[in-house]
Amino acid sequence: MSELKRTPLRDFHAAHGGRLVDFAGWEMPVQYRSILEEHKAVRRTAGLFDVSHMGEVDVRGPAAAEFLNHLVTNDVAKLFPGRVLYSPMCYPEGGVVDDLLVYMRAPEDFFLCINAGNIEKDLAWIRGQAVGFNVTITDRCADYALLAVQGPKAAEIVQSLTGAKLGLVKYYHFTEATVAGVPCLVSRTGYTGEDGFELYHAAGEAVALATALWAAGRPRGLELAGLGARDSLRLEAGYPLYGHEITAEISPLTAGLGWTVKFEKGVDFVGRAALSMEKEKGGAHQIVFFKTGDRRIVRAETPVLSAAGGVVGRVVSGTLSPILNEAIGSAWVETAAARAAVLSTEGSLAVMIRGEKVNLQLVKPPFVELKKSST
Repeated sequence: MSELKRTPLRDFHAAHGGRLVDFAGWEMPVQYRSILEEHKAVRRTAGLFDVSHMGEVDVRGPAAAEFLNHLVTNDVAKLFPGRVLYSPMCYPEGGVVDDLLVYMRAPEDFFLCINAGNIEKDLAWIRGQAVGFNVTITDRCADYALLAVQGPKAAEIVQSLTGAKLGLVKYYHFTEATVAGVPCLVSRTGYTGEDGFELYHAAGEAVALATALWAAGRPRGLELAGLGARDSLRLEAGYPLYGHEITAEISPLTAGLGWTVKFEKGVDFVGRAALSMEKEKGGAHQIVFFKTGDRRIVRAETPVLSAAGGVVGRVVSGTLSPILNEAIGSAWVETAAARAAVLSTEGSLAVMIRGEKVNLQLVKPPFVELKKSST
């Protein structure tokens, strides 16, 4: 059994009561005091997350923009320095290699943030696709740590530690700034549905920055938050998680991410032909989101049943919404069954929990009202 990788904040988590678990080969805090309270804190005040396990990659060179527009489904040509783009990166068959963030620092200088569990696979894929383009791909994963402050008080907390005018940083934009004396790439994206900032910084500065954020944030209601709250928050917001709502077998179109697939950008991006065919003919399955009116969590891989009792899909994510106080989740189901569930009460989808049938009420996310601050 291989030894788990650690972020620079591993001892910080242990010292603050973090319960450490194996996540994608990393020793990470799943919770501190309570997933429920950490989740509520992010919705009401703010939470501090260590996401240093995420991967970072530099893409530089004269053909950097051209290459990235070939690599991902979204339109990199719309970027400008200081702008961030969310996009899937697909296989030729249309399934997803990973979903990632593309940061444009300059016309020939881009920065990617990729998922922790996919780092080796992604790097191999990106380098393979870069053949023939005048670009340099550099693995920066070991150089960076990454902290995220999310919630209504996030801007106030981070602003108290920097002279940069964070109110000028719009959603899906970034800037370079010094926070608590630490040089950072300050990004305003987030994975909770709340306002917030992500602070990319040198790995050796992680403890100092986390300590400063914690000291500034505690009087403002900041809570340390782990992977448990991160997952329940992103599901409440309706955001996908690789390996669940998107996979090598589940395309962006099937996942409801059609807005990230820019057929009109005029570039033969990887997966374009397969995705174009899926859009034209329609997919056999789709990802749907649901709630149950019941507090019992519907676990991933639970079969989804039609009104007639036949299996028409499976649950891919499930949790208890601390805000709604009921189970919510997502499922991969046959398109016909999903449509029947929307159009007819007779077409309800259901799952079995301990021998009891529980109906799924389909919902268009987010599950809760989300308000983003402008300062």
